[in-house]
Amino acid sequence: MKIHKWRKKKMLMVILMIMGFVAAGVGGYIIYSSYKINELSKMTFEEMLDFTVKNNKDAIITVGIIQNGKTTYKVYGENGMELPQEEHIYEIGSVTKTFTTSLLFKSISEGKVSLDDSIDEYLDLPEKSYYPTIKRLVTHTSGYKASYFEMPMVANFLQGKNDFNGISGTMLINRLSKINLNDSDYSYRYSNFGMATLGAVLEQIHEEDYTALMNAFIREDLRLSNTKVSESSGDLDNYWEWSESDAYIPAGGILSTITDMLAYVQTQLSNRLTYLSLAHEPLTDINASSEMYQKMGIHMDAIGAGWMIDNGNNIIWHNGGTGNYNSYVGFDKDNQIGVVILSNLPPNYRIPTTVMGIELLTSLQN
Repeated sequence: MKIHKWRKKKMLMVILMIMGFVAAGVGGYIIYSSYKINELSKMTFEEMLDFTVKNNKDAIITVGIIQNGKTTYKVYGENGMELPQEEHIYEIGSVTKTFTTSLLFKSISEGKVSLDDSIDEYLDLPEKSYYPTIKRLVTHTSGYKASYFEMPMVANFLQGKNDFNGISGTMLINRLSKINLNDSDYSYRYSNFGMATLGAVLEQIHEEDYTALMNAFIREDLRLSNTKVSESSGDLDNYWEWSESDAYIPAGGILSTITDMLAYVQTQLSNRLTYLSLAHEPLTDINASSEMYQKMGIHMDAIGAGWMIDNGNNIIWHNGGTGNYNSYVGFDKDNQIGVVILSNLPPNYRIPTTVMGIELLTSLQN
């Protein structure tokens, strides 16, 4: 009996630890740095970069800029050394969400779905008085938590794998059926679960698996040749493992390169795909910038369809982080300036790309 109780207690401890890690998984907005936050405001982008890659022989950070109609990029390694201008394949984490919402807005432009539709119009869910609307999913105001515990998380945690690997669409639907919410705009809460739900809705709208659907959209509409849903392989190391048709892929499962991501930003800046611009429009004010974020220059004043909006700096942006990668994408549409930073370092390693990217982008604006 004592052994049984100890096993139950040990399992509970593991579950609590897992939920702590998962809360920040797939590139949320919790930013950690070993450097004193107050000193960040005094640092230039170059100083931030040098500090981050100091004495790290494995670091490969690629920095891309769009300005004056031109795109350029450089690759940096240990101690800020400029490396050969090679393209590397990075996990972009939660920047994936902007691809998912881009596909959503294409679907809206085709009359297949509306932001005001509730998710039970598309998903096979038990009858309830209320399910969230798609608008609340994309603005993270649905009331859903960042994620919910599922049994595959135990093995993933113990084996050091991607927390969300093996969480199926069936598990997602079962979880949705158990959650009870009120019909209201909840306070902003970043939700990988909500974006996973949007992915399931898109699958039903298009009657196609998300991976095939997204890869076709990337290739045919966005015209990107080196971006795709992850197959856990590339020229770098420590990619997250995903299982086929994992429910959380729409929240953080895409791989890309610097030239593709710069082309992606150029498409956001242009009018080639007009429905993309609609995703940049503020849907709700969230005022989610904590005092710590503001000290680091991170402003989350409003939110569009997945995109964060910094009103003061006129920046539209998103970041991403997986176990071993972190990324930042930001742009100023009025001045046609964009920045992409892709890193093979974890988001909690020294100064993350989000802080470096904002510093670089605002310096270009000035």
